[in-house]
Order: sequence, then C-alpha cells, then structure tokens
Amino acid sequence: MIRAVFFDVGETIVDETVMWSYWADNFGIPRFTFFAVFGALIERGEDHRRIFDIFDVRPDGNWPGFGVEHLYPDALPCLRTLRERGIRIGLVGNTSPQVEDILRTLDLPVDVIGSSARWGIEKPDPAFFQRVLEEGGFAPDETAYVGDRLDNDVLPAVDAGMVGVFLRRGPWGIVHAERPEVARATLRIDSLDELPALLR
Repeated sequence: MIRAVFFDVGETIVDETVMWSYWADNFGIPRFTFFAVFGALIERGEDHRRIFDIFDVRPDGNWPGFGVEHLYPDALPCLRTLRERGIRIGLVGNTSPQVEDILRTLDLPVDVIGSSARWGIEKPDPAFFQRVLEEGGFAPDETAYVGDRLDNDVLPAVDAGMVGVFLRRGPWGIVHAERPEVARATLRIDSLDELPALLR
C-alpha cells in the first residue's frame, strides 16, 4: 500500500512555460529560438541551465513567479483525491527558495513542501531521496515519487526502493519516454488523472 506520494514540481505540478517565456522575453530572445536551444540541451542530456551561458545572459532575480493558474489542470484534482484517502503528500524538486515560498502561499492540499536549495541536496543524489523518505515517514515501498524525468526523478527513486512514477509530460517527459530505461519505471502515466487509480 502506498502511504506517501511525493511530486517533483516543474513540469509535474507546475507548467514552467510561464517561467521560461518570461526569461526569453526579458532577455529579448525570440521564444522560438530560446525554446529550440532549450530542447536541444534536453535531448543531449545536458544541464538545461546552460542556456544562460549559451546566450550569455544571467537571471536578475526579478521573475514574477506563478500562481494556481499555472498548475497543470490535473494537478489539484490529483492532490485532493490522494489527500482524501489519507495519503501523505509532498512537493519537492530541484527548485529555488523562491519557488518553495510561492508554493507555500498557494494553500495546496499537501503536507510537505521543500526545495533542493533549502535542503542543500540536488536530485539525483541518493541523499535527496533519503530525505524524501524521512519527510514522508514511511518505508520505501510505501512511498512513491512522481516526476517527468527518468534521470533526476524516477530512476533514483526506484534505486532507493521507492515506487518511481514516470509522467510523460513537458520537454523531458516527451524525450525520456523514448529511452529504453523507461522500462525501469514502476508506473508510467500520461496524466496525473491516472495516478490515484493506479496507486490503489
């Protein structure tokens, strides 16, 4: 029985289009060009943050953030359904303190909100998933981690003994779905709408 479910944040719960569009516009880079380079980095398995080096720009910290309207439409219904079942829910990914703080203001039906920045550990470090288990309070086989990336989310969770749920969504999800190692995911879904039934 799954008793705790932790979710990655970007492209799992939050649609990051608003963030990356903001940076493209802020730097005066055509969105099509910006996203083409972004996608190429993902396809090559490189750190997507290299995009700032490639265009020789630096985020200035003025990103306006996001709201509930920037959550994927299936996110809140999934969180609510799982919460109604008494499942412990967490949101934590490789994010900044700013993203963590914004999530805390949204009054989401979750028990744990964190960020790699405040934890001082980034995925795919096994210590990150050990911290997830500590925050969840249940055994690895009673804990699921849901994410759109095989390398950062799903496979490290599986290696930690957890249920690794691969969500085929966003740029990483589309690219990673074609990789043979997707077979190692415990569960594969195209929408969070599918998750509650599969975790029964």
